[in-house]
Amino acid sequence: MRSTGVRIAIDAMGGDHAPGEIVAGALRAMEELGVKVLLVGDPQQIEAALPPKTNLEQVEIVPAQEAIAMDEEPLNAVRRKRKASINVAMDLVKNQQADAVFSAGHSGAAMAAALLRLGRLPGIDRPAIGTVFPTIIAGKPVMILDVGANVDCRPKFLEQFAVMGTIYSQCVLGTTEPKVGLLNIGEEDTKGNEVALRAHQLLRENPQITFIGNAEGRDVLSGNFDVIVCDGFVGNVLLKFAEAVGEVILQILREELPQGLHGQIGTALLKPNLKRIKQRMDHAEHGGALLLGVAGICFIGHGSSQAPSIYNAIRMAKEAVDNQVLQRLQSQYEILQQDND
Repeated sequence: MRSTGVRIAIDAMGGDHAPGEIVAGALRAMEELGVKVLLVGDPQQIEAALPPKTNLEQVEIVPAQEAIAMDEEPLNAVRRKRKASINVAMDLVKNQQADAVFSAGHSGAAMAAALLRLGRLPGIDRPAIGTVFPTIIAGKPVMILDVGANVDCRPKFLEQFAVMGTIYSQCVLGTTEPKVGLLNIGEEDTKGNEVALRAHQLLRENPQITFIGNAEGRDVLSGNFDVIVCDGFVGNVLLKFAEAVGEVILQILREELPQGLHGQIGTALLKPNLKRIKQRMDHAEHGGALLLGVAGICFIGHGSSQAPSIYNAIRMAKEAVDNQVLQRLQSQYEILQQDND
């Protein structure tokens, strides 16, 4: 197993299936991606989750005395439990002992820990969780932000989300001129509440982005937009609804395939197509969402994440490090701010 030099700090105690599924996904990432993972949490529980023949010299366990439960108030818990696994993982990034951090635990706690430990990028008022959705156009994803970090947003926050999403889309997704939309109840400029109306005006006047107008719910997966911004309340509802729709469609496909010998033959012929459909629609293939706007690479996963999702989240974190996402976001955002001044 060759190491790429990329070091990922993993909150091994975060998530519904921790530490077993977290450890399994991390070990697969070590084997297939060559990354170095630092498993943060209770050493006894982590070691118990390791396969019997694991070479402990290849696995780095970083002790953490506590964990933050899903029902705890995030900011208070992060401040009170200084040695919680998410705090220790963030400190590894802060102290340059890790290049990125991943947690499938309390998303609010992960955001609070990132803000307190890593801090915000200059010019950013509120970080946003950005995730990539598939669209009806193959190979043309759309980035949605925020999907859960900020329940209430000011118009200025939405404008900053659009700038960060534009930079990420250019740097990582390879979109030359990302088209930005504002999620709204109608495509007309006059639609929406006071926040949407003011945000629409700011986005329209911002020379740093290509704003093409409001995006209705039916436009999200159309492929007409590369970046769509919204507050975290709406974005989180949208995210979970889209994931449920994907699961329903995959289940319907399984149920409707013909049975018997003819069905087996047909399924075998369709297997490559079905695999591609699953890859485009299954949220486990994406693994996690990037917390944009903090001074470090931080990926947040679903609380229900299992080993495949953990593996894919680590893969995305590695890609973010390899593509120097943080440095490019920081430098390009500073340039844009200077031009704006």
